[in-house]
Amino acid sequence: MPFHVPNPFPEQYTKLHRGNMLVSKRLVASYVLDWIVIICFVAVGGALSFVKAHPRPFSLLDLTIAYPLVSESISVTTLGLVALLAPAIIILLTTAFLLPARSIRRTLNRSQLIRMKLWELHVGLAGLAMAVAVSFFVTQGLKTIFAKPRPHFLALCDPDLQTVGASIVGGYGQDISARWTLVDTSICSHPAKAGLEDGFRSFPSGHCSFSWSGMLYLALFLCAKLAIALPYLPLIPKSAGQTPPPPPRDTEMLPLHDTRGRQHSSQSKSPDPPAPREPPTQTWDIYNQAAAPPVYGLLMVLIPLGVATYISSTRYTEYWHFGFDVISGSVIGIVSAWVAFRWYHLPIRRGQGWAWGPRSVSRAFGTGIGTGGYVETAAPVDARSVASGRE
Repeated sequence: MPFHVPNPFPEQYTKLHRGNMLVSKRLVASYVLDWIVIICFVAVGGALSFVKAHPRPFSLLDLTIAYPLVSESISVTTLGLVALLAPAIIILLTTAFLLPARSIRRTLNRSQLIRMKLWELHVGLAGLAMAVAVSFFVTQGLKTIFAKPRPHFLALCDPDLQTVGASIVGGYGQDISARWTLVDTSICSHPAKAGLEDGFRSFPSGHCSFSWSGMLYLALFLCAKLAIALPYLPLIPKSAGQTPPPPPRDTEMLPLHDTRGRQHSSQSKSPDPPAPREPPTQTWDIYNQAAAPPVYGLLMVLIPLGVATYISSTRYTEYWHFGFDVISGSVIGIVSAWVAFRWYHLPIRRGQGWAWGPRSVSRAFGTGIGTGGYVETAAPVDARSVASGRE
């Protein structure tokens, strides 16, 4: 079946006369604003890291926060290189060398090929940045709000037992022992105040949210570009002795990518049903409708997921976070990665690896009620028809 190459920048976006050039700049400015908002997420998240949280009172006999202080095997620098820089490089290389397929590349001139690669690179990196930035912002905000002590908090605090009496803020064990009480951070003899405040930032795990946001987004990106997905069949009714209707048009396609060459014409007349045939050729042949992808593709997906799992496990085994903190941080990263991927990319099974096309120029910075979305359609919705019930 012939394939029509999608054009992310159609003719009305690339004309060089004065009016449309200004419109094109408007579209570019709208995507620059997207990057500014993403950077603001990172900036606010970083600022929240320096906000002093209100520490909860704690007990010197609480064994859940009495684990030893162990040096972390995955530093913040290593985390940034693995969960952000490495996926960005892989996205760059994938876009440069694997997109589009060689058979499609032959049909494009140099200008079309460059535009396509730049657009796919832009949305690929924008999705990665959005996933990491949102997870970072949410995680740092929750750390500041909850101020939960880490499992090794007492080792970090190094309490001065001579000042227990002056540090008591609650509890009913004074008659038994001064240690059967709740105390505040004034009992700590830790010389670094900043390090002591970090001891109250256990929930949720930042390493987990950051690693899962970057690694899962990379896995989804590779699945889309390399067509790594479970084979499936469309739900098409079949009648015995009759040729089934052609597959329906996808309802979720690129708004600015022409897909006419990939589908059957909806206006073509169905052929007369053939004479009944002997089983199993009586029903529609489904064997060639899909095929399993190569197994090495599964390995390419499991590697980033394994990296995220390993990083998350070190936060638990090295006593930096509780199990609930690890799970919560991982969920934040997973949700951020999935939302960011679907924000910029078509569904893996149905999108053939392409990203969504750009917004319409007139709706680059926003849309209103009744417009239907950020892509202009040939037949706009009539509000009066909707109000009267004719739509």
